This record gives sequence, structure tokens and C-alpha cells, in this order.
Amino acid sequence: MGEHSLTASLRALLQSRRTAALGSLDASGDVFVSMVPFAIDTEAHELILHVSALAAHTGNMQRTPRVSLLVCAPEVADEPVHALPRVTLDALARTAVPDTDEALEARRTYLQRFPEAEPMTALGDFRFVRLQLLGARQVAGFGAARSLPADEIRRALASTTP
Repeated sequence: MGEHSLTASLRALLQSRRTAALGSLDASGDVFVSMVPFAIDTEAHELILHVSALAAHTGNMQRTPRVSLLVCAPEVADEPVHALPRVTLDALARTAVPDTDEALEARRTYLQRFPEAEPMTALGDFRFVRLQLLGARQVAGFGAARSLPADEIRRALASTTP
């Protein structure tokens, strides 16, 4: 069976957007949403975040690794916003141990997308977090929505340029 027709739309969305809304749970179990830049590890089929220990979402992910990430296309003037292409990704967050192969690979991948962040990668309170994708809900426009299993997302990420 060939690639689903909406997979190309998902791939294009993830390639074109560099930030997402990250939903995590705070210590009280309340939802907390923040903005995070993300990179794409095409080999591990994961998303990479670079977060500060001072950020609320970092502590939230350490306590409760289940997170949600919303990536949305930008608004276009005079166009309806209700059909904006978007995907909500369900994921497990895992912090890479500094100076390990996993962390070094995450750094390399992240800097391919965000070379300007290189000085931040030397700051001691920042860590790389890998998001293992569990599933998603994609809306590609009116009448073009679907739920995706993890393997379909991995296929889209494998063909994505970081």
C-alpha cells in the first residue's frame, strides 16, 4: 500500500513550521501550554526540543513525560482560519543525558535547523529532550482530518528534512 495522500501534507507542515505549542501537566495536574522550537530527527523518527531547567515545561515533562504538541500553519490574510492545516502530536518526553551519544546526536540535529542556537547549547542548564511520537490528529483542511498511529507519523518524519 502506498503513502496516504495526507502524509505529504503532514510532512510539508512539519518542514515549514519551526515552533509548536507544547502542552504539559504541572505538579497540580493542571494543563500548561508553552511555545517551543522543534527539530526533526529523521533517523530516530523523533522530535527534538532544547529546553532550560528554568522553564516550567521542563519540570512538567520530568514529572509527567506524556505531552501534546500542536503544530499549525500560519494564518493567511483574508482566508478562513478554521481550515488551517494543523497536527496535534501525542508523545512521551525523554531527556537526553548530557555528553552521551544520544545528546550529541540531538544537538547535531537541532543545530541543523537552528544554527543560531549554538551558543545556547553550551549553557549548563539546557538539555535536549526527545519526543517519542505515539499518535496524532491531523487536520489538513475542511473535510480532511484523520487520526494517525505512530508508524504513520514515523513514515512522514523519515522523509522529512531536519
